[in-house]
Amino acid sequence: MLMIGSYNELVVERQVDFGFYLNPKADEVLLPAKYAPEDLKPGDTITVFVYTDSEDRPVATTLTPTVAVGGFALVEVRDTRNFGAFLDWGLEKDLFLPAAEMEKQVNPGDKLVVKACLDEKSNRVYATSRIAAHCDGETTGYAPGDRVDLLVFDASDLGFMAVIDNRCCGMLYRNETFEDLAVGHRKTGFISRVRKDGKIDLTLKQPGYGSVERSSDRILDLLEASGGFVACSDKSPPDQIQALFSMSKKEFKRALGGLYKNRMVDIAHDGIRLAEGYRHREQAVDQAQTPWARAEKKKFGVTR
Repeated sequence: MLMIGSYNELVVERQVDFGFYLNPKADEVLLPAKYAPEDLKPGDTITVFVYTDSEDRPVATTLTPTVAVGGFALVEVRDTRNFGAFLDWGLEKDLFLPAAEMEKQVNPGDKLVVKACLDEKSNRVYATSRIAAHCDGETTGYAPGDRVDLLVFDASDLGFMAVIDNRCCGMLYRNETFEDLAVGHRKTGFISRVRKDGKIDLTLKQPGYGSVERSSDRILDLLEASGGFVACSDKSPPDQIQALFSMSKKEFKRALGGLYKNRMVDIAHDGIRLAEGYRHREQAVDQAQTPWARAEKKKFGVTR
């Protein structure tokens, strides 16, 4: 049975002047000649994407669409009508976004995240930008600290809504996010909290010492790139710290404290600098016994 809006592995049944028919007669689908490999012949098996043409007939293509049924992706609006919009998803026939499935009005050139859906009555693939309404509401199985794949689909003063693992939705709070994010960005994130009502809070920083390690690396990277000194310290305003290091003041002080204890940096009233004798982060301190230091030793193969 053909899976409309998805990839199908099909057998070439016969060749005609304008292409190849795949699948037995009762369930056949045309692969137009312009999409067929030069050496394709009857009996071969080929993977194709199947959707419907302007007359609602199944048609196959070897082109790769931006999104398949059940998936989420960033697409661009080609054209609009009072009944909906037409989206560029990389195929000859545009993806239709019905007006009833619009989260908000769109215009040609706009980019937005949509989910590809299948109307089972007509076998037509359509899009919806009502992402939260079409996400799986089931969030069981997630726990704080779990690594997840994120796709940002909405931004507000509060933060960024993201699709989690192509499945459900969660929130990245703006006051806890220190990276430049925009709708359509894909990120690796972590579960921060699963609320009693099932809603999920997200973070881009790995909980625990994994976060400290990455923040410490960022501080060292900037120090090395700046000749060993940066005019910013644990006494600096939060906005300055965020602008320079893309982290909160709390995270900065936590990471800086570890570096200072491990004698990798010196802290002065006018900023921070690499400690005297520091040559490279593989030096990561012989004697320190903090969990962070032990993680640094393991990372760089330091056994002493």
